[in-house]
Amino acid sequence: MLLVVERMLAAEGVKRADLGRDEFTKRVWEWKQKYGGTITNQIKRLGASCDWTRERFTLDEQLSRAVVEAFIRLHEKGLIYQGSYMVNWSPNLQTAVSDLEVEYSEEPGTLYYIKYRVAGGSKSDYLTIATTRPETLFGDTAVAVNPQDERYAKFIGKQAIVPLTFGRHVPILSDKYVDKDFGTGVLKISPGHDHNDYLLARKLGLPILNVMNKDGTLNEVAGLYAGLDRFEARKKLWSDLEETGLAVKKEAHTSRVPRSQRGGEIIEPLVSKQWFVSMEPLAERALEAVSKGELTIMPERFEKIYNHWLSNIKDWCISRQLWWGHRIPVWYVSGKDCEEEYIVARSHREALSKAQEKYGKNVEIYQDPDVLDTWFSSSLWPFSTLGWPDESAEDFKRFYPTSVLETGHDILFFWVARMVMMGIEFTGTVPFSNVYLHGLIRDSQGRKMSKTLGNVIDPLDTIAEYGTDALRFTLALGTAGQDLNLSMERLTSNKAFTNKLWNAGKFILRNLPHQDDTLAWEALLAHKFDKVESVVKLPLPECWVVSKLHVLVDEVTASYEKLFFGDVGREIYDFFWADFADWYIEVSKARLYHSGDHSVASVSQAALIYIFGSILKLLHPFMPFVTEELWQALPSRQEALIVSAWPPTSLPRDIDSIKKFENLQALTRAIRNVRAEYAVEPAKLISASIVANPDVIQYISGEREVLALLSRLDLGNVNFAEAPPGDANQSVHVVASEGLEAYLPLSDMVDISAEVQRLSKRLVKMQAEYDGLMARLGSSSFVEKAPEDIVRGVREKAAEAEEKLTLTKNRLNFLKSKVLIAN
Repeated sequence: MLLVVERMLAAEGVKRADLGRDEFTKRVWEWKQKYGGTITNQIKRLGASCDWTRERFTLDEQLSRAVVEAFIRLHEKGLIYQGSYMVNWSPNLQTAVSDLEVEYSEEPGTLYYIKYRVAGGSKSDYLTIATTRPETLFGDTAVAVNPQDERYAKFIGKQAIVPLTFGRHVPILSDKYVDKDFGTGVLKISPGHDHNDYLLARKLGLPILNVMNKDGTLNEVAGLYAGLDRFEARKKLWSDLEETGLAVKKEAHTSRVPRSQRGGEIIEPLVSKQWFVSMEPLAERALEAVSKGELTIMPERFEKIYNHWLSNIKDWCISRQLWWGHRIPVWYVSGKDCEEEYIVARSHREALSKAQEKYGKNVEIYQDPDVLDTWFSSSLWPFSTLGWPDESAEDFKRFYPTSVLETGHDILFFWVARMVMMGIEFTGTVPFSNVYLHGLIRDSQGRKMSKTLGNVIDPLDTIAEYGTDALRFTLALGTAGQDLNLSMERLTSNKAFTNKLWNAGKFILRNLPHQDDTLAWEALLAHKFDKVESVVKLPLPECWVVSKLHVLVDEVTASYEKLFFGDVGREIYDFFWADFADWYIEVSKARLYHSGDHSVASVSQAALIYIFGSILKLLHPFMPFVTEELWQALPSRQEALIVSAWPPTSLPRDIDSIKKFENLQALTRAIRNVRAEYAVEPAKLISASIVANPDVIQYISGEREVLALLSRLDLGNVNFAEAPPGDANQSVHVVASEGLEAYLPLSDMVDISAEVQRLSKRLVKMQAEYDGLMARLGSSSFVEKAPEDIVRGVREKAAEAEEKLTLTKNRLNFLKSKVLIAN
């Protein structure tokens, strides 16, 4: 938000400092009022079923009170302290930045080699130092070499002259930290501008020099370079080093560059006075929560990352030099040392009262200008939003702790770990028992979305084109903790799934009894599917689909409980599309349109309503809008889908019927494949002889109407037998499964003589094309001179042509043999 407002002001030619704190804060509030609801609106359009009366903003009065209380309690326990330490500094935003908000990227740069003369030595006595940031040399307080590096042993204990500083001397030290193999093996120590140098300087007791202003320009320590921007100073400094003969060389070098997540600018390490939280005691308890099983992180691999970070945690810099946020509840006494004399209080009135009690009534106080890191207030979110520090608040007592936190894996440290630490610290309880980490949404090429790349996908635009349900379903199919590439192909596919669901609902509604047909509805509602005896009595297709549904309910419920949401979506999708829509709805058409038996139609109607209603329940969390609309269109729905009962588990299923119907499916597929192979017109009905043992024949023949409808068979000419028919040699023989075969008269499907003639002509053409390709490949001039990809393409075409040629020859020989037999 701040960055956006800063950019808006920059477009107007105005800087934050020009406005002053009050006016700038006013501008940010105006922006928040105008645009702050954008994300809320997106969440609502995505169908989040939240209690929006409980929506909170981090600067609401209640949350602000909680932030102040948390700061004071931590300070009273000695866990918050003030001090000057090395921090990540953002020159553009003029504030410290958390370690977690710094992103490192491998970027091309330059390594500069510079001479540091040895004081008191000859002209040839110097050390060459390699650095990527020569402008920081004004902050050098020592030069170091490895004690085992024989090249520089004679210089240890002497003094080096820092270039362009009018002769300032620094000691030449030895320390095993120095890498002999990097650059020249000599390290310039600039503790005010490098995290590692800072730690080394503290160990060695070296002074700290800061050469940079907070806006990224060099300060008076840099002498003639004071006032120059850091990158401008780098260019001028190198030019001057070349003129004075102290520049050795520069070479291309790839280094890890720290950039701010907020603005993308290069971060500057600076020593600055800040407020910190001691993290070690807080982290210890957060680690215990996972080790004791009080907190589970999904996917499990992130527990190792969580444990590693908390085990190596640094103190948290919580102050920010910004004008928007929660002001640090610290007041200073005018005329007193800020680091020694300060007052922590809940309000200005309380601070003034404390100051007057200690310093007299005429004392003047002023509040610390800094604000708290936004993650500080966010870390209190699970309980600050529920009324804490008032633990008697109804919401706090009812909703804290919660069961599941769902968030992105990229803020495991920023937010999740800190909420755990603060939750335990202030309430004594882990704020949630499960953490579900979803992946990040990337573009179709796997790139992070950014305005610079122009690949940002607005969810509202996507909803307008594909629908909310399709978008939700696409996102939910992702694997926990794994980033998801959002492609238009996925969205298009899931939009088709939504349409398929809608059309299935329309089909069912069109094929139910008329509302006034009381007898038909009584018969329909009499069918029950929750008892073993009622399920096993169902006709084969109904028994199969109901059994499959009951298996699905168990699988989906188990996956939901494990938070395997991607598995849930795929399981429902596969059942609805592959089993219900592609098979049972087609089966039901035989019941509804061709059976002529009202009782058969009634059981099918009951099964359709039962199964479709169960699918809607299972799918509702993924696709709330289309499922709710379809649910309420079904007859006798007394309540909304969102508040209806979840389907019960462990319902009866008949495994034997599943196997039997799978045989019927296999037979149907085999017949369909033959029809496609011989290009039989869809409307044409063909004869068939089904051969199997008596048990199989019994249940397959019992569904002859279904088989005939699905396979486009002539019902009057479908025979069932235990042995092949007499005209088997004039039929296409297909094996559906072990012990189940079909013989399809060839004459029913094609005019054999005409087909032989057609294939013979086609074979001649195919042979000519193949011969042409082989002739090209047989030419040495083509193979040797043509580009490799062209030759490879011709070889691939020749292989494909040869395969088609073989298939066509085999089919032609088969047809010719049938003609000979017939003659």
